[in-house]
Amino acid sequence: MTLYGDNDPPADDRPTVQVTAVQWPVEELEPASLQRDGKRPRRTRILIAAGIATAVLASVAGVGAFAYAGDVPRGTTVLGTELGGRSQADATRELRAALERQASELNAPLPVRVGERTAELVPAEVGLQVDVDATVTAAMQTQAHVVDRLVGSRTVRPVVTVDEERLDAALKEVLGDQGRKMTMPGITWDGLTPKAIHPQPSLGLDPEASTQAVREGWLSNGPVTIPLAETHAMTTAEEVDRMVAELAKPAVAAPVTLTTDKGSLSIPPKAIAKSLRFTADKAGTLAAEVDVKQLRTALGGDLAKVEVTPKNARMTLSGGKPKIIASSDGKELDTATLGEELLAVLPQPDNRRVTGTLKPTKPELTTEKLAGLGIKEKVSTFTTRFSGGLSSPRSQNIITAAKAVDHTLVLPGETFSLNKHTGERNYAKGYQDAPVILNGKLVPGVGGGVSQFTTTLFNATYYAGLEDVEHKPHSYYFSRYPSVIESTIFYPNLDFKFRNNTKYGVLIDTSYTSSTITVSIWSTKIWDRVKTEYSPRRNITKPKTVYLEPGPTCIAARGSDGFSQDAYRVFHKDGKVVKREKFSWRYAAEPRFICGPEPESS
Repeated sequence: MTLYGDNDPPADDRPTVQVTAVQWPVEELEPASLQRDGKRPRRTRILIAAGIATAVLASVAGVGAFAYAGDVPRGTTVLGTELGGRSQADATRELRAALERQASELNAPLPVRVGERTAELVPAEVGLQVDVDATVTAAMQTQAHVVDRLVGSRTVRPVVTVDEERLDAALKEVLGDQGRKMTMPGITWDGLTPKAIHPQPSLGLDPEASTQAVREGWLSNGPVTIPLAETHAMTTAEEVDRMVAELAKPAVAAPVTLTTDKGSLSIPPKAIAKSLRFTADKAGTLAAEVDVKQLRTALGGDLAKVEVTPKNARMTLSGGKPKIIASSDGKELDTATLGEELLAVLPQPDNRRVTGTLKPTKPELTTEKLAGLGIKEKVSTFTTRFSGGLSSPRSQNIITAAKAVDHTLVLPGETFSLNKHTGERNYAKGYQDAPVILNGKLVPGVGGGVSQFTTTLFNATYYAGLEDVEHKPHSYYFSRYPSVIESTIFYPNLDFKFRNNTKYGVLIDTSYTSSTITVSIWSTKIWDRVKTEYSPRRNITKPKTVYLEPGPTCIAARGSDGFSQDAYRVFHKDGKVVKREKFSWRYAAEPRFICGPEPESS
């Protein structure tokens, strides 16, 4: 064993022994019989002293070597296994072997208590295990005096790891409904009366504390108690009450005057209550703000006193050609800072005034944008005929729907929905009762006849080559419509939709006579021609006769055959067919409805 002085570093990581020099009393070490003339020769004295010192040093070095042998201090145990005096590699192997011997004990279910409930966790299912390498490293780092290393003993706790996410999920299942969510602080409105919502703390698991408790309690005897933690909102009940008294109640005590360069308007307490919001963040900090969108809604038409609504460009047809009606800019209240300025004056009992700024606003569709949409020519047109003249309820329903759609602009990429465009077709909008198909028979229904307009519009978009998104042919075939390529409609379940799948704008033009309804599509022509090719009718079925009870709700019908058929939309470009689309439908045989009793058989 090599000894080093204080300033000489060892050549490897083995422990060193520092020796303090000792002055030996030579006189006491020399017997008189060995002296000559009463004195021992100096050289002899030096040799004897050197020999004794060497023996002492050898003894000390031997003790130190024994005490510091191995990487793990002697007397060190982990889970009852002696690792002391071993190298790191040997200690690692020994600890792994010990864990294998104790596998059944270590994998035994771990009893836990969460609140008032107990359960058992399977260690493997939550990732509980001993980290062998980390445990051996911890054992190696144990500090001890040389004497302690010779005769002492120490126990090192194993380093335990766990899958925190799986453990938290398992403990939440045990917690069940014992926990509670935090009641966030808030203030709501009952008319003009503010209502305080006082916070209540949440009760639940603290994942960090749960992990610590399980890691420490896994290898101990007895169940592990999982701590539950309460989390309190940052805003207290007292602070909520103060916000009610100092802000909410004064806010609706009187109107606020909004002044602009175009005049003034009064913001009434009712509009203030609808727009003053009290919300809490995740930490339960309650804050107030004015929702300017809600404020605009609450003020409604009063904003017209100070604002100018922008107008979109529109397109009409004049002299058989598209004509643009120019757009116009508007002026709108700038709400960027209005909410904060209004919030600042709401607690005040008087001088409740704010200044609003009007900013220029562009319409969604400007004259320039509309002019660039390429609406320049009639792309397609389709006409269907109806009977009864313009005075019949069915005819009136067709014309009412046509007027609602006339001059509708569909921008590139937009999808047009007839139900969305007209909304519910009811008496208030001018629709009348006329026959509709319901549950397989004709019955009076508001808006009857609109299916004819739907079919006319569908065919106009069909022959314009626009994308079919949604349509449904009738259950029965009516000769006034082209077979297969026709569409019924019923609000809100059955709709007709098409998408403008071109880069040009699409203008829908509707017109009518006393016996016809026509829909034309204006845009830029893409296809040379779009036509329909039919397959033969197949699977033909004959109608049966049904006798109905006479009365105002009974509508007779002559009946029609049922059949299946395919229709192909064929696209022509540059003198050749470039695309074909298949449409198929199966018509049921429409019964022959007779309003009267079935005749008695002879």
